[in-house]
Amino acid sequence: MKADIHPTYEDTNVTCACGSNFTTRSTRGGELHVDICSACHPFFTGKQKFVDTAGRVEKFQKRFGDNYFGANKEKAGKA
Repeated sequence: MKADIHPTYEDTNVTCACGSNFTTRSTRGGELHVDICSACHPFFTGKQKFVDTAGRVEKFQKRFGDNYFGANKEKAGKA
């Protein structure tokens, strides 16, 4: 490898909007401020969040029912 062309890989403090802090390593270094992390992301916490624009979620739930996806799983299991 060529000398003096690669960025330095140093400790980085990451701060999330939820208040969680952790340390990782990055070429960016210093401080990073992120909007979402594994402590508050719906995939890792199991909490589903709807981002609704103009009532689309309510319209869907009104039309097909609240348990639309669960109903399909039940039907597939009975067949």
